[in-house]
Amino acid sequence: MAASSDRLPRLGLIINPLAGVGGKVGLKGSDGAEIVRRALERGAEREAPRRAALALARLARLRGRIEIVTCPGEMGADEARACGFEPVVLEGVLGARWGEAGATLPDGAPLTTAADTVAAARAMLDMGVDLLLFAGGDGTARDVCRVVGAGLPCLGVPAGVKIHSAVYATTPAGAGELAARFLHDGPAAAGLREAEVMDIDEDAFRSGRVSARLYGYLSVPYERRLVQSAKAGGCAGDAADLAGIAADVVNGMAPGVLYLLGPGTTTRAVAETLGLPKTLLGVDAVSGRRLVAADMSEAQILELVADAARAARIVVTVIGGQGHIFGRGNQQLSAAVIRRVGRENVIVVASQTKLLSLRGGPLLVDTGDAELDESFAGYLQVVTQLGRRTMYRVAGVAEVAESPD
Repeated sequence: MAASSDRLPRLGLIINPLAGVGGKVGLKGSDGAEIVRRALERGAEREAPRRAALALARLARLRGRIEIVTCPGEMGADEARACGFEPVVLEGVLGARWGEAGATLPDGAPLTTAADTVAAARAMLDMGVDLLLFAGGDGTARDVCRVVGAGLPCLGVPAGVKIHSAVYATTPAGAGELAARFLHDGPAAAGLREAEVMDIDEDAFRSGRVSARLYGYLSVPYERRLVQSAKAGGCAGDAADLAGIAADVVNGMAPGVLYLLGPGTTTRAVAETLGLPKTLLGVDAVSGRRLVAADMSEAQILELVADAARAARIVVTVIGGQGHIFGRGNQQLSAAVIRRVGRENVIVVASQTKLLSLRGGPLLVDTGDAELDESFAGYLQVVTQLGRRTMYRVAGVAEVAESPD
């Protein structure tokens, strides 16, 4: 066990319940009370608690052999108890405004903020937890880093819209598996490395500009297939590569078919070849060489593809350095959307430069629907130039959720 012999290993758990609420509704983030309110008014659901539960399920085998220290309600206690744990709940550390009138969301739940994450992380640091597991996005990682730096082992459960940081596991299940191994076998078995905490300006992001910067480092348990790399910028490929990829996609477009163009500069090149505008960080729909809809939410996409007689295709690119094709920055293309369009109607585009940035790592799918994610496992064609395809491996669910023996 990772802890000293006089007590059980202690896991700190922080869930940012509002992380990622803006993703499926097309708001490209969840920083700030106004964005959260807008997201919930559009019907957004809280994904972070559910994704944290997927991680906790992997820790179930250690019930009675670890102690979980967590926050009230949606910030940890609810999910820990639902997974069969009896956590130590930090009462009174989240500030006087926790749950007060005027600090609630439209559904009556407390409006959690960065200050709550900071206060919880500080309390867990003072309590001497052996590992801090937090569910959120890059903003949550920044808040944790402000308090603990590289002095306490931490691991992120991916639940945000944008996850540029290298402190997150590849999937929620992978986070739970790696945390279990770390707590059971100790740091020497799981290994520790300093990993980058990156974040971007969300206002600039919503305007189509990506401005990322380094905010610090966290000490993270590491196994290559379970922990993602930092997002690699500037690897989309040169103009000739993008033009070739775009020409290949456009040449293959069939009359009457709806094409859903995911975020990114590679997919933007497709729209530019058609002479159409493209929402750089959103999902747009084109058909018959004209723009049908721009910057759509999940609900809008589902409404657009609801007609069973209408054929549709999804065009997505790969996140450089990480390998995700679904589940990072394109949550509007949800499991429901992919199932409706059909896995066989997904077109993946990426330059050889972007594929090389993966350093041999697989492509990744993290929609939250394990059955759908597993359906992508194996080899997938990637359009890399005009008339050129590369068969590239997509990891199966087990590969990114289990430690090697």
